[in-house]
Amino acid sequence: MDAHELDAVLAEGPLVADGGMGTALIATGAAPGACFEALNVEDPGRVERVHEDFLDGGAGLILTNTFGANRFRLAAHGYPDHVEAFNRAAVQLARTLGPAMIGGSMGPLGVRLAPYGRVDDALVSAAYAEQATVLAEAGVDLLVIETQTDLREMELALAAARRAAPGLAVMVSAAFTRDDRTVLGSGPAAVAARLADLGADVIGVNCGEGPAQALRLIRAMRPVARDVLLAARPNAGGPTEVGGRFVYPATPGYVAEVARMLAAEGVAIIGGCCGTGPAHTAAVVRALGDTSSPLAVEVVGALAPVASAVRGHAGEAATRLGSALARGDFVVAVEMEPPRSFDPSTLVAAAVTLREAGADVVDVADSPMAKMRMSAWAACRAIQDGAGIETTLHFPTRGRNLLRLQGDLLGAHALGIRNVFVCVGDPVTIGDYPQALNDVDVTATGLLALITDELNAGRDRAGGSIGEPTSFLAGAAVSPNAPDLDREVRLLRKKVISGAAFLLSQPVYDVEPIRRLRGAYEALVGEPLAVPILAGVLPPVTSRHAEFLHNEVPGIVIPDEVRERLRAAGDDAWAVSLAATGELIGALRGAGVAGLYVMPQFGRYDLAAEVIEAVRAS
Repeated sequence: MDAHELDAVLAEGPLVADGGMGTALIATGAAPGACFEALNVEDPGRVERVHEDFLDGGAGLILTNTFGANRFRLAAHGYPDHVEAFNRAAVQLARTLGPAMIGGSMGPLGVRLAPYGRVDDALVSAAYAEQATVLAEAGVDLLVIETQTDLREMELALAAARRAAPGLAVMVSAAFTRDDRTVLGSGPAAVAARLADLGADVIGVNCGEGPAQALRLIRAMRPVARDVLLAARPNAGGPTEVGGRFVYPATPGYVAEVARMLAAEGVAIIGGCCGTGPAHTAAVVRALGDTSSPLAVEVVGALAPVASAVRGHAGEAATRLGSALARGDFVVAVEMEPPRSFDPSTLVAAAVTLREAGADVVDVADSPMAKMRMSAWAACRAIQDGAGIETTLHFPTRGRNLLRLQGDLLGAHALGIRNVFVCVGDPVTIGDYPQALNDVDVTATGLLALITDELNAGRDRAGGSIGEPTSFLAGAAVSPNAPDLDREVRLLRKKVISGAAFLLSQPVYDVEPIRRLRGAYEALVGEPLAVPILAGVLPPVTSRHAEFLHNEVPGIVIPDEVRERLRAAGDDAWAVSLAATGELIGALRGAGVAGLYVMPQFGRYDLAAEVIEAVRAS
């Protein structure tokens, strides 16, 4: 089938593709690490049953069981000379089952290309041409180069397919990580524009974090894809490992409703990838045939940008924190301190406790009180990997020159850290090494502007390219109890103009400071403060703790009534403090704060979990 014939078929409406072959085979009992392509010859009945189930669900396009049937992947499984046998058998199995279109699946080679690896362009092109030749000769209707994570490999694969099967339609589909980049850093617009320039007949996204991400990626691709057809085949949600296996949470109904939204965006081929089974396919077919009923799910809100008085923020769609703030969820962030050793295990265990209690994000402080600690970057990465909760990296400007600031930010981005809280940092004179450098090369507002205006636009401070733009969501500090409120509001305005997407406040014990801050800001600017505030919450553990905070920590004011209640409580001070915090949280909700920034004291993350549970129960 050439491009014109494919256009004619798709002109009648979206074509529903099948779901995840690999996960479907595993569901039948195939070993997860096995060579699935060998089943085309060694156990063809198993493959036939999977195809039949998807066809029974209404799929109009089924992909051959040839995802890994290239010379490199087959050699790794001990089948170096079986490229032709496995590919040809796969097409014959699919072709005999019904009238559906057949797509010849061609996954990535599973090797790293030069200069990052040792496989040169010629070997890559030869491998793709070899597989494409067999699939075309065996009778596929189109070639599907899928789950690609390297734009250079996509270019070589497309060119090889064109040479091997001239006239046959070719679809190229990329897979993106949760920050909407390929593994090698290409964004969806860059991928779509390049593939359109090279003449792909269909440009697609598959695999990834689920239907909502696929919709977001399609929206980014569509403006630059010109008149090229689009395809979306998402996973059934982001994978989670349970009992040694990956499970995918998205229900058939949810996948089907997002499929309707994809169709509304003009997507021509809609199907599934990992975790999507025949039930998902059947639900998509029904949903696309029912245009009268309203949508039962709403994912657009999760993708909308956080309101900002000045600019959009590249990181908003790429972080759970940004999405939660955009939806208007009441967000709970908890501050954690990195350990004074190289072992993060206790920190990760505590983060699990906080996540289970209902925390949305963990904020990792960088050298609080100028004390020696593990790198906050490393702690963030350990928490994200080990506890499964997103982090915000506290990023002080103190002690970093302009060169190191930018390098450190790029390093944090490479580690998968997207939320950053910009601050000046504690002076080293109060910490472990008072003789250390105490320089501040860039102000907090200057660093905010550098992140949002420069790095998130793909360039450094000098105007040089950094390749793909970063996708940071940058926040800043605010002090509602500042002794000079006018000065604080003027500084806050600069932070907003510089791109702050969220604000973390110092601890508050009364709602009035938040209200005064908002009022003063509106009086200065002439419009309400649109940037969401996470109000600082630091419940005193004892009466003496409350007196210390009130009398010795600048910016903290604990009302007399609260301190008197704690004095009267004696040994029951924590229970009273927790009750007072609950009352405060209710008032803060009423004042329109976006959430809480909980600051545990003395490493008592168990007490912080009690606060979070109280929030979630209210």
